Amino acid sequence: MGTSCQIAGCKNDTPAALAEQRLCVLHFTLSLEASCSEMRRETALGNAPQERQREIMKFITEHGERLARVATSGLHLTDDLKARILSTFLTLMNLRENLDRSNMRSSFGRSGHLPR
Repeated sequence: MGTSCQIAGCKNDTPAALAEQRLCVLHFTLSLEASCSEMRRETALGNAPQERQREIMKFITEHGERLARVATSGLHLTDDLKARILSTFLTLMNLRENLDRSNMRSSFGRSGHLPR
């Protein structure tokens, strides 16, 4: 028998790919969306140090891979959960794009010309 989601009041099971987080698919995606929003705000001005940018890239990679394992594991997912997973992938992609744009702006600002 699977583990229940750790969120109070949630009766959904935790899939194997999320056992470490102890979250159901819905609460994992909600948590991931919230984390991505915080990181987008953090990087929006282009002031995040290189080390923090590497941490964010690692976060995107690890959580994207975990989400892919959940989505392709053969779990029975409702259409709403499938849509939520796709939306969360888009959020991860937007965070990555935001980080790239932030790097471009900060590179331009330091050198006075566009990076090659």
